[in-house]
Amino acid sequence: MTRTGLWALAMIATVGACTAAPKTIEPAMNDQLIIPFRPVSTFSIVARDGETGQLGVAVQSHWFSVGSIVPWAESGVGAVATQSMANPAYGHDGIELMRNGRTAQQTLDALISIDDGAAVRQVGMVDAQSNVASFTGERCIAVAGHVSGKAKDDSVYTCQANIMANDGVPQAMAKAFENGSGDLAERLMDALDAAQKAGGDLRGMQSAAILVVRGEPSGVSYRDVLVDLRVEDHERPLEEMRRLLKLHSAYEYADLADAAMTEGNFDEALRHQKEAERLSDGKPELAFWTAVSMVNLGEVDKAMPIFRKAFRGDSNLRELARRLPEVKLLTDDPDILARILAQ
Repeated sequence: MTRTGLWALAMIATVGACTAAPKTIEPAMNDQLIIPFRPVSTFSIVARDGETGQLGVAVQSHWFSVGSIVPWAESGVGAVATQSMANPAYGHDGIELMRNGRTAQQTLDALISIDDGAAVRQVGMVDAQSNVASFTGERCIAVAGHVSGKAKDDSVYTCQANIMANDGVPQAMAKAFENGSGDLAERLMDALDAAQKAGGDLRGMQSAAILVVRGEPSGVSYRDVLVDLRVEDHERPLEEMRRLLKLHSAYEYADLADAAMTEGNFDEALRHQKEAERLSDGKPELAFWTAVSMVNLGEVDKAMPIFRKAFRGDSNLRELARRLPEVKLLTDDPDILARILAQ
């Protein structure tokens, strides 16, 4: 593979991350390596869940939209965090090399070997076979370092950080990840919180991101992305990310409620709906669509108190219900519709 191919993406802060790299690497316009004046410095964790095989990256930085630069992942392939004087080619081409059979370490070694700016890079990689690789260039701004390991459940990880307020940030992240509970996204979030408590970025906080993909590809790439959340610019990005992750779970429970209804398990659907309501802090629209589905599946009586609660939370949803029969998203039975609108 040529130098031109490997450095297909120039190192610019406007480049966005992608969860599935193209099968071919587009040629760069030239071989000149562009080094930015401002470092996209940060702390991050890259991990593979030992039970589910899920792959993920979480990151926080005092930099705008860190999620568009640092995290990369592809189901069944691997995950990458590229930071410090961040070059997105480590993500794009790193995923490509791992997809073609190289281990995380082989991939990282290959990219470093042709990078004239390796001294200012910091990279963490994990492949789908649980191989881990990490690198901190000698010119990364202190305090900089990385640590990798394996948890008791066979989850593997690498934590990396630069421009930290003090020593020990990667170690704090590692401990939090190993001792964490819940799914991969929750454990990644725990690691970010631990990093901040240990001192975090010397410059403060600004943005954060979490990206998690399935362990095994489904064959439909967009279905393989389980979590893709970003806080682009916020005074307390980790608090906001925690809120978004909770809300993400709420909508997942709403989906489970819909799935249970299609299988005719309405009691289970109601349990999922209540959990969605709890996690979303009572967002009325989640309840509204659950009630709509129940009516369409014939459970009219069970739907009425849910409609009542939804309308109490947002009166505009009553008008939305009025408009749904026209586009065949709700029964046009006049008696049932009248009952709904009377709630």
